[in-house]
Amino acid sequence: MAFYFHGLPIGWVAIMLALLASMGGFIFGYDTGQISDILLMDDFLLRFATCSTPGDVSTCSFSTVREGLIVSLLSIGTLVGALLGAPIADFLGRRYAMSVECVVFTIGVIIQITSNHVWQQFAVGRLVSGLGVGALSAAVPMYQAETAPSQIRGTLTATYQLFITFGILVAYCISIGTRDMSNSASWRIVVGIGILWALILGIGILFMPESPRWLAAHDRMEDAQFSLARSRGIPKEEAKSHYIITREVEEIKSSVEYEKQIRGGWIDCFRPQNKTLYRTLLGMSLQSLQQLTGANYFFYYGATVFEAVGLSDSFVTQIILGTVNFVCTFGGMYVLERFGRRRPLIIGGIWQSAWLFVFAAAGTAVDPTTHPGVGKLMIVSACMFIWGYAMTWAPGVWILIGETFPTRTRAKQGSLSTAANWIWNFLLAFFTPFISSAISYRYGFVFAACNLTGAVVVYFFLYESSNLSLESVNMMYTDPNCKPWTSREWAPPGYSSRQDLIDRTRAAEAHKPLASSALEKGKIEESSEPSANGS
Repeated sequence: MAFYFHGLPIGWVAIMLALLASMGGFIFGYDTGQISDILLMDDFLLRFATCSTPGDVSTCSFSTVREGLIVSLLSIGTLVGALLGAPIADFLGRRYAMSVECVVFTIGVIIQITSNHVWQQFAVGRLVSGLGVGALSAAVPMYQAETAPSQIRGTLTATYQLFITFGILVAYCISIGTRDMSNSASWRIVVGIGILWALILGIGILFMPESPRWLAAHDRMEDAQFSLARSRGIPKEEAKSHYIITREVEEIKSSVEYEKQIRGGWIDCFRPQNKTLYRTLLGMSLQSLQQLTGANYFFYYGATVFEAVGLSDSFVTQIILGTVNFVCTFGGMYVLERFGRRRPLIIGGIWQSAWLFVFAAAGTAVDPTTHPGVGKLMIVSACMFIWGYAMTWAPGVWILIGETFPTRTRAKQGSLSTAANWIWNFLLAFFTPFISSAISYRYGFVFAACNLTGAVVVYFFLYESSNLSLESVNMMYTDPNCKPWTSREWAPPGYSSRQDLIDRTRAAEAHKPLASSALEKGKIEESSEPSANGS
């Protein structure tokens, strides 16, 4: 069963697999969002914090080190998991890898909810859960990018980030519902429900098609053909004869055969040939800069930050931020599909920087606890920052990680990039309490500068990969005549521009006269100019 988008068939299975795989992002977001509120719950404080008067929650507080470790050990686990995610996904296949990683996550949750009074056990449970979350963060975007039709690849891959924001919001909502419970159920319910999300992903993904590129790499071309047909909504009996499937299979097959001759190991991710090192460093830089936008400053410690601003109910403010984050990510899916990758990231970096300057300047100029108007301005600034982040950098970077690297090293480069994300995630989670106590809201100026840096990096180093197949993206990066700032017009040989590629692809499926005439024109251009591109 299929519907048509820009004249091309898209199977409902492609939508389902993107949504189901994105449960990996939901698990990531849920685990990120829950800890901010849990740290303020009475029973959790009585059990795991230091209390000067035993049994009196008003005398209980976490030391900076203990709070930092409880929050950040998840990130250490995710760092290791992200590095293991590539070989696991390459060995088991994308689907089975995700199922195994859900089991690991569940084990971590069980360790956490069985903790009684030993905070180290809870922290270790977060470490183990992090192994599963990190491996999923490497496998899910890769699976989505390899399986989704190129016409909607950006939108479907962005559902990973959408589900991260949804997970954060759901964690906030469940926390506000359980916070008034006087016993351990207040936090154990919040943590334990995470098992449900892992079951949905771990079991459901087994009913989805495997990545056609992974199947082709393991000499299972017929299975790859059927996988493509399912994602396109084309009946199995037509898979071998349908020209779109035949064209995509041939493209994947020739790419895989070429890459088998030059198999890529970890060391190959750092070789300068074909801009492989360039792309490895670019992916790691983008993931690092996504963390340095400052978004997790609000997600990890938002409740504590807004309590310090003088709000009577910081939990409610967290839900407001979470809602803005979730709703605006829908806009991000449209923006990144409509305007490409480069422009939204550049504009987003500038926008985010401006509002963080406002947030930091307001909090530094006067004491927000004695000036309610300033506190409200800081909340508005945080919401405007999250608005820009959710529509640009949040989904955009995950899309790029799935489509920037060549097939032979994609899994490993994706893992390295995701590992960079988790390194900075840990550093920010652990050191934020120390930095905030030292420089208070001036911390926002640091993040503002990082956002501007991100915009500069995107302008000078990122190539525009929207509306291109993964194989064409690889060709673009290796074309010496194409530069990042001219890449928006680049197209494969035989096409005069990116728009020509889009128009002819649509016309081909619709069997319009434009398809044949444009093809002939393309052949003439190709014979007269071997390296046709729009640069």
